[in-house]
Amino acid sequence: MALNLQEIPRVPTMCKDDFVKNHLQPQRPVVIEKLTEDWPAYEKWHLAYIKQVAGDKIVPLYDDRPVAHDEGFNEAHAEMKMSAYIDLLEEKPTNFRIFLYNILKEVPSLQADYKFPKLGMKLIKGLPMMFFGGTDSKVFMHFDIDVTNILHFQFHGKKRCVIFPPDQSPYLYRVPHSLIAREDIDFTDPDFEKWPALQKAHGYVCELQHGEMLYMPEGYWHFMHYLTPGFSISLRSYPRKIKNLGKALYNLLVMRHYDNFMRKRKGQEWIDYKNNQAIVRTHEYLNKYR
Repeated sequence: MALNLQEIPRVPTMCKDDFVKNHLQPQRPVVIEKLTEDWPAYEKWHLAYIKQVAGDKIVPLYDDRPVAHDEGFNEAHAEMKMSAYIDLLEEKPTNFRIFLYNILKEVPSLQADYKFPKLGMKLIKGLPMMFFGGTDSKVFMHFDIDVTNILHFQFHGKKRCVIFPPDQSPYLYRVPHSLIAREDIDFTDPDFEKWPALQKAHGYVCELQHGEMLYMPEGYWHFMHYLTPGFSISLRSYPRKIKNLGKALYNLLVMRHYDNFMRKRKGQEWIDYKNNQAIVRTHEYLNKYR
């Protein structure tokens, strides 16, 4: 058995009016294949170029270890020079990823290489973050704290993206007071005997190649699987729905601080409690709405 996933529609290009009418307003994902072909990044942004312009920068690295109570919010697991990290990516598979790294601030020349697409979205004009990963590295299933609409651009390599709408949350073993699903679920090959609710979830899948863009509507869950070494950037716009804007404010102003407080107060007991509640609450919902 496999997850219930529908291929995300793909188009070579799309005008603003069509994007707003068919995707932004109804909140439907889409892959646009040639949106970056007029960007300097389309020709330049490969690992060798990043190594050339940013090789001496010290970058934060994250692996796939479970969240620990004594780690701060988005605290890095290691550091390395970008040149050494790219050598590692090209040498062998690695779990180390770069997550939310502001390389465009560190290397201002890169800012001239991309554009803000005119798709009818009020994109946040701050510098976008970059994400890097090696062959077979995975980004656990999660949704973003600010519940934004996301334009996700892939460069150099190939990545498999599995996404779920917010209304599928009850089936995804969401860990309460957090933004993640159970980290021990392998969304590339899920164990349905252990995680039966996943059989009820309906989502979408695509493989992104160099230069392609995936539109993820606001609040969508996403799981990323690097099939080759590669990197990406995400441009974002604030939630259009008042309900989702409220969720974003709650996540930023209440949930994150409450979770940090409870980690400090209860330690690993809090992490274990949340992980257990992810199962209890999901199976209660599953049994109620079978």
